[in-house]
Amino acid sequence: MRRDLLDILACPACKSPLTLITTRESAGEIVDGTLTCTACGEAYPILEGIPNLLPPDLRRAMEQEAQMPGGAH
Repeated sequence: MRRDLLDILACPACKSPLTLITTRESAGEIVDGTLTCTACGEAYPILEGIPNLLPPDLRRAMEQEAQMPGGAH
C-alpha cells in the first residue's frame, strides 16, 4: 500500500480518518501494518500490501471461518 492512500481512506464503520502503524515496508510501500480509526478505534490490518477494510463484523466472521477445520481453502 502506498502511504499517500492514507489521504483518501476512511473508516468503513464511521467514515472517520485513519492512522497508520507500519510494521514492514519495502521499496517505499507499506507491506504490513495497521490502520486504526481515530474516532471509533476499530483496527484494520494491512497484509502483504493490501489493507483489509471490510466492515468489522464481516472481517471477524471471515477470520473465524478461515480458522475452522474445513474452512476456507
